[in-house]
Amino acid sequence: MKHAIIVAHPNPKSLSCTISAAYAAAVRKLGHTCLERDLYGLDFDPRLKAAELPGPAGPHFAEDVLRERALLKDADVFCFVYPLWFNAPPAILKGYVDRVFGFGFGYEPGPGGTSPLLEGRRLISFTTSGAPEAWVRDTGALTALMALFDAHLAAVCGLTVVDHVHSGGIVPGITSESVDGLIDKVSAAAAHCFGSDAILA
Repeated sequence: MKHAIIVAHPNPKSLSCTISAAYAAAVRKLGHTCLERDLYGLDFDPRLKAAELPGPAGPHFAEDVLRERALLKDADVFCFVYPLWFNAPPAILKGYVDRVFGFGFGYEPGPGGTSPLLEGRRLISFTTSGAPEAWVRDTGALTALMALFDAHLAAVCGLTVVDHVHSGGIVPGITSESVDGLIDKVSAAAAHCFGSDAILA
C-alpha cells in the first residue's frame, strides 16, 4: 500500500512536520511505502490558474500540477497533515487540493454533474490547533471542517475517510511528554486504520 503524505506548515521543525515523519515511520513499519510532499518545502503555488479551469477549450494544467498528479496517481492513501488556521486548512493546502485534486484527477464530467476518479482510495488527516481540543469539538469547529473539507472532497473524488485525528492545545512550550503522547496517537491511528487487523474495504 502506498501513502501520499501531504504536509502544510512553513516551519520544517513544526509539530505538523513531526507528525508527518511519525506517520511515515508508522506505515513503513507496517510494510507500506510513502511519498512525502512538503508543500512549503516544494514552494508549491496554491493559486488556481485561469487556464486550469474547465471550459470550451478544455483545461491546460501547469507543469507543477502534472508533476504532482503523476506522483500521486498510484497512491492508495492520501494523508493530510496541517494546523488549523481560522479553523480551516492553510491556504497552500486548499490550493493544492484545488489544483491537483480537481478536474481530470479527482473527478471528471458525468451524468448530471461529475463522476469521481479516486474510488477505492482512502483519506486520513492529522490536524493541530492552539485552541483546546474540547473547544474545537464543542463549538462545532472540527465538525464543520470535516464536513466542508474531508467529507466534501471525499464525496467529489470517491475517497473513503478513514480517520481525522485532531490534537488541540498545541502552544509554545508544549512538553516533550505531550509531544510523545501525540506521536503515540499518530502511530496508533496508522495501526488501527492500516494494520493487519484493519478492515480495508
